[in-house]
Amino acid sequence: MKLTIVTTTYNQEKYIGQTLDSMLIQKTNFDFKIVVSNDNSTDRTYEILKEYQKKYPSKIEIINNEINLGAMKNFVHTLSLIKDSEYVALCDGDDFWTDENKLQKQVDFLDNNNDFNICFH
Repeated sequence: MKLTIVTTTYNQEKYIGQTLDSMLIQKTNFDFKIVVSNDNSTDRTYEILKEYQKKYPSKIEIINNEINLGAMKNFVHTLSLIKDSEYVALCDGDDFWTDENKLQKQVDFLDNNNDFNICFH
């Protein structure tokens, strides 16, 4: 896999749909997947994630923690599971991207600038 988007979330039912939509509209010449780690939300976050996964089963993977790990442990745990990706993009569950070419621009930059190992905006 060229790129994996990692998103961690906890009680973000108001935002997670917009977050995922901003990822799904990305225009790329490579495949990518979305890994969302739900940290035992007590609202409808997990149900919303399952609805998106049902619509995009090959694109979205959900990790659903049965206990709340906390923000940092959830993030580190999720990153530790990413094994098959050249690049990782990060987006919090209450953030979203406004440029549909964001991932393509960043991957192009990293592919063409081997002396860089991170980029962000």
